[in-house]
Amino acid sequence: MHGILPLLLITILAQQPSKPRARDLGVPFEGSTGTLNAITDVAGVEVGVVTVIEGQNIRTGVTAILPRGKTSNDPVMAGWFALNGNGEMTGTTWVKESGFLEGPVFITNTHSVGTVRDASIAWALRHGATHQPWSLPVVAETWDGSLNDINGFHVKPEHVFQALDGAKTGPVPEGNVGGGTGMICYGFKCGTGTASRKLDAQGGGYTVGVLVQANHGRRVELRVAGVPVGVEIPVAPPRGGGDGGNARPKPRAADADTDGEMGSIIIVVATDAPLLPHQLERVARRASLGLARTGATSGNGSGDIFIAFSTANPNAATPQRGSQVTTVQMLSNDAINAVFAATVQATEEAIVNALVAAETMQGANGRVVDAISHERLREVLRKYGR
Repeated sequence: MHGILPLLLITILAQQPSKPRARDLGVPFEGSTGTLNAITDVAGVEVGVVTVIEGQNIRTGVTAILPRGKTSNDPVMAGWFALNGNGEMTGTTWVKESGFLEGPVFITNTHSVGTVRDASIAWALRHGATHQPWSLPVVAETWDGSLNDINGFHVKPEHVFQALDGAKTGPVPEGNVGGGTGMICYGFKCGTGTASRKLDAQGGGYTVGVLVQANHGRRVELRVAGVPVGVEIPVAPPRGGGDGGNARPKPRAADADTDGEMGSIIIVVATDAPLLPHQLERVARRASLGLARTGATSGNGSGDIFIAFSTANPNAATPQRGSQVTTVQMLSNDAINAVFAATVQATEEAIVNALVAAETMQGANGRVVDAISHERLREVLRKYGR
């Protein structure tokens, strides 16, 4: 418990808008953002982030996305999609079967999925936030074992409780925070990122928000605004990372081009557009295109799993008393293209935001992973006229 005060301090500081985001560096993106350029631009969505950093070897955490906030147990319609399944997102068989997401979406490290799942059930029971007598939480993961002592199981139930109790609307911390604390993408320090798009009146005026936990891609693949940044900023020699005489498994983190694609990314898409579950599965698929814009090829070792939900149609899962029928609204398929485009655009920007917000980190066994240089990124973009 001695680490709780420091980790709370880290979490609070991470929420201060002191770090530049990708747009602040002049990175050009398509589309108009919401007020915060975050998943919380979708009304009602709350995000809780707890960062666990202790000593030299603990670099992890948990992120919670609550579709209707802490005070509601009203399920939302949802759909999910696995671009490549070398990863985990629990509870998705019931999302597919029922068409509803019945609680938060959690993201953590690979070996903490069970802890987060069980703790989320305990919190829901304590707060009466259950829709039915059983719970099938949605918990996703990416592997942070290059910087974190992942086999030490350092995400505890109290961290999950703190993430849920502290979830709120407003700005969302990015970079080395929450479940993204120890993550690496395209060979750079990476982690949590978010972005949003606000559709114009012709598109319905809806909002689409995205949050990613990025831990994927090889350096040579990275593209920012179409520019081959990964080629222009080659892989630096390794720094630290001795095993101290202890044999360690080959990292899943995608930080060495010679290892191939060994990373993962979790993408959560939220919208207030009135979409049915099959339409939300289509939206989740479009996150793949935003990921591809940043250069990823979703290799065999990558766990690329996406979920999309809609906050429209409240109480759709609970018909009025005395009725077995509920009435819902659905955006026509002819009008859904604007939502697809917004999803692609916001996903691309969320990934770049995660990359830009991350800071160089030293972690387990003295390993150091460098953040991307903001000035070098700007130089490369200028070179290509971007």
